Amino acid sequence: MTSRFARIAALKALFAVLVASIGTVQLADAREAVRHFESFSRPQQAMVEDLERRTFQWFWDGANPANGLIPDHYPGPSFASIASVGFGLTAYGIGVERGYITREQAVDRTLATLRFFADAPQNDSEDDASGYHGFFYHFLDMKTGKRFARWTELSSVDTTWLLSGVLFAQSYYDRDTPKEKQIRTLADEIYKRVDWTWMQPRAPLVSMGWTPGGKFIDADWKGYDEGMLVYILALGSPAHPVSEKAWPAWTSTYPAQWGNFQGQTFLNFAPLFGHQYSEAWVDFRGIRDAWSREHGLDYVENGRRAAYAQRAYAIANPGHWKGYEANVWGLTACNGPGDVTLKLPDGTQHTFDGYTARGAGLDYVSDDGTIAPTAAGGSIAFAPEIVVPALQAMKERYGDALYGQYGFVDAFNPSFDTDMSPKEGRVVRGKGWFDTLQIGIDQGPIVLMIENWRSDFVWKVMRRNPYIRKGLQRAGFTGGWLDQAVK
Repeated sequence: MTSRFARIAALKALFAVLVASIGTVQLADAREAVRHFESFSRPQQAMVEDLERRTFQWFWDGANPANGLIPDHYPGPSFASIASVGFGLTAYGIGVERGYITREQAVDRTLATLRFFADAPQNDSEDDASGYHGFFYHFLDMKTGKRFARWTELSSVDTTWLLSGVLFAQSYYDRDTPKEKQIRTLADEIYKRVDWTWMQPRAPLVSMGWTPGGKFIDADWKGYDEGMLVYILALGSPAHPVSEKAWPAWTSTYPAQWGNFQGQTFLNFAPLFGHQYSEAWVDFRGIRDAWSREHGLDYVENGRRAAYAQRAYAIANPGHWKGYEANVWGLTACNGPGDVTLKLPDGTQHTFDGYTARGAGLDYVSDDGTIAPTAAGGSIAFAPEIVVPALQAMKERYGDALYGQYGFVDAFNPSFDTDMSPKEGRVVRGKGWFDTLQIGIDQGPIVLMIENWRSDFVWKVMRRNPYIRKGLQRAGFTGGWLDQAVK
């Protein structure tokens, strides 16, 4: 009996090795297919360079230089988004490396931002606070920095995006100057203050948020979606870390999300932002947790497959939307024409949405013909060979209706071609509906992922951060750069 069990165990071990080997070969083949920036044509390179600079400029121009707060949407009046701030803090470093701004300019703007968040009031009042227990409200007043309205929550995930920018600043500004020393000190203080265990009313999971009136939101972060980095930062905390049981709890829903969609087998999440946000800061190439090891791929390869699946979905175009094709694709959370039902010129009747989490995957399909350039743009580090032609085609086809001072507008809908005035944005007859502004959480993945593709810059900086490394290791990630000494 013992020998029989031993033989079974040996066969299982051999099978696991074979699966891992096949996964490694597939991953290597996929890596070879990803072309480097320099291998693209000069017009394509120029297009990407122009997009990166314009998207960076959105963050620089939109911020309040007095407190560093960055709007949720811009141009025009807006409340601040703490997620926008996290992307912006990271974009400033990109601006230095690319020569858009000086290091001194970036230092001063970053220092103003960190001073604000370090000193911002933290209490349980409805209206007289910016945050509580180290977390911050999703939306803040651009001038006062206090909770924008009672409908906005103390957000664990948006605090995570803010902290990602804060930790980027901690690792990037490494010079022995008074200002850069202060950046590192403030960044450490802001991160350590976050009480992750308080945000666990149903431990080991982390709640999505809290409000003074409603208390904890009755929903927790459970994978797979943009919440991956929530757990990495919560596990890496030196002051209020969550239990290592949190990561298995997070991954417990993965089996229901793993499967084939549009010819790709991957861990599904319908909107592409769920494959981009955590990956914009953390270099998941070659590092794997228990789930990744079992399935023979890392999270970057998973994001690559998600991008290819969305492109295939656009080619199939089951909703028969106007404009969809091999180089016009991308569903994610974005603005839209508004909540309205229209009878289109072809006689069909369609319902359109305003801001919503559009997407296509095994988990759900939400598609009203609205395409968001960030869906493709934020996937450029995963699959540049399909993203660059898509960005180029969309820009050339729709011109200045889609592309302007700050790069691509947030979204467009070629099917919404009507005389009716939309609730937001504008209609360009013959081309469709186009937004007239950008949103920070859609601009962020574009600029960060372009730079990661071009130089690995953000990923390299974050590899040096001890809290990121600790969080990944406590989550069970091994391999690649994580097993190497800090450079």
